[in-house]
Amino acid sequence: MLTQKALLAASRRPGLRRLVTGNPASRRVVDRFVAGETLADALGVVRTLAADGIAVTLDHLGEDITRRSEAEDSRDAYLALLAGLAPLGLGRAAEVSVKLSAFGQALPGGHDLALELVRPVVEAATEMGTTVTLDMEDHRTVDSTLAVLAELRKEHPGTGAVLQAMLIRSEDDAKALAVTGSRVRLVKGAYDEPAEVAHQKKKAVDAAYARCLDILMAGPGYPMVGSHDPRLIQLAHELAAQNSRAADSWEVQMLYGIRPDEQRRLAAAGTRVRAYVPYGVDWYAYFMRRLAERPANVRFFLRSLVTRS
Repeated sequence: MLTQKALLAASRRPGLRRLVTGNPASRRVVDRFVAGETLADALGVVRTLAADGIAVTLDHLGEDITRRSEAEDSRDAYLALLAGLAPLGLGRAAEVSVKLSAFGQALPGGHDLALELVRPVVEAATEMGTTVTLDMEDHRTVDSTLAVLAELRKEHPGTGAVLQAMLIRSEDDAKALAVTGSRVRLVKGAYDEPAEVAHQKKKAVDAAYARCLDILMAGPGYPMVGSHDPRLIQLAHELAAQNSRAADSWEVQMLYGIRPDEQRRLAAAGTRVRAYVPYGVDWYAYFMRRLAERPANVRFFLRSLVTRS
C-alpha cells in the first residue's frame, strides 16, 4: 500500500514526469502498456487485437487540462478517433472510453462544459454503431460523472459507466445502475482515496468487488468485468452461469499489455474479451497508475530500466 501511494503521488510530480518521459529506456517499457502516441499507432493495435478476436475500448490520454481550448482539443481528438475507426467496420467491437476531466470537468462550470463537449462524441459513436464509456476518476467526480451519464443515456442509452469497487458508495451505485440497457465496467480502482470514502485493504476491496459484481450480474444490464484477477474472472463466470446469462450479455475487460496470453485464451474459449487501449502523448499519469496497481509491474519496469538503459 505504501508503494502504491508513493507511485500515485509520483504521478503528480512534474520533476519525476520529466525524468520518466525523457528516458528512452522508460519509453520502451511504456510501449507495453500504451499503444503509441498517434492515432495511426492506436489503429494498428486495434487491427492486431481484432485479428485475435479481442474487442477494444480506446482511451485518448489527457487528464490535467487547465483551459477550455484543451478540453475542445480532447473532443476533437475523439471525433478524429471515431472517424478513424469507422472504416474498420468493427461496430461495438471498437468503442471509446473518455475521462470527463479531459473535457473540462474540473474547470469553472466544468460539469456543464464536460457535458457540452462530450455530447458530440457520444452522438458520433452512436452514428457509427458503437458507444462510449465514461471512465470514473477520483471520488470527488463521481456525482458529476453519473449525472452526465444520466443525461446522455436519455438519447444514447448504450452509454456506459465505470464503478470502482474500492469506493464505499459503489454498492449503492451498482444497484442504481443495474437496469435494463445499462453498461457498467466494474474495476477495483486506481486512485489514492481517503479512508472515509474508500476501502483501504486489498481483502476489503476484493470483497466489495465480489458484492458489486453479484449485483450487476443479477440485474438486466450488461456487466463489464474489469479485472486481471483469475479468482474474480472465475467468479464472474460462475455468477453468469447462476443467472443464466448468455455469453454475449457480459464481457471481461483487461488493460492492453496485461496478461495478453490470457486475453487470447479467454476469447478463444468463448468469453467476450475487450482490451482497454490507451494512446497519446500524455501517457505519464496513466502509466504511473498501472505501476501502482500491481507490484509485478514495478519489478518489470525497474528490471527493464536496468537492462536497457
